[in-house]
Amino acid sequence: MTDTFDRPLNIIVESGYYAKQGSYAPGFEEKPGKRIPRAGYFTEAGVGRARAEFSVLEAEAKGPNASYDTEFSVVKVRAMARAEVASASAKAGPVGVKVGLGFDTGASAGEDGVEAKFLGTGFSIGQKNSISLLGSEHKL
Repeated sequence: MTDTFDRPLNIIVESGYYAKQGSYAPGFEEKPGKRIPRAGYFTEAGVGRARAEFSVLEAEAKGPNASYDTEFSVVKVRAMARAEVASASAKAGPVGVKVGLGFDTGASAGEDGVEAKFLGTGFSIGQKNSISLLGSEHKL
C-alpha cells in the first residue's frame, strides 16, 4: 500500500487478443509503484481483459490467458507462471478476493512474507495472507 496510495485512476480494456512482454528496472523515483528499486521480466497473452486501478483499489476481469513473471528487488524474489480459463478479482488495500479457474505455479519470498502455489492451489503468509484453490483465492 505504501507504493500505491497516491496512484491515479487507470482503466485498461482489451476486448480482443492481447500479448505483451518486457523487462523493467525502476527505483528511487518519487512516483507510485517506483519508489522501491526492483528488476523483472514478464510475458503475457490472452483474450479479453478489463482492469481499473485507483489508489489502493483494484478490479480486474480476464478471459483465457497465460503469463510468466519474475521479479528481484531489495525486499523480494518472485517467479510465477499462470494459466487461467477465466477470472474476476477485486482488491481494497490488503483485502481482496479472486474467483476463477487457474493453475498458478511458482513461489516468492521477501520481507512481506512467502507464497507458494502449485497448479492453482497454495498459500501466502506474511503481510498478505491468502489461501488458493484451483485459481480462486481469498486474501486477508
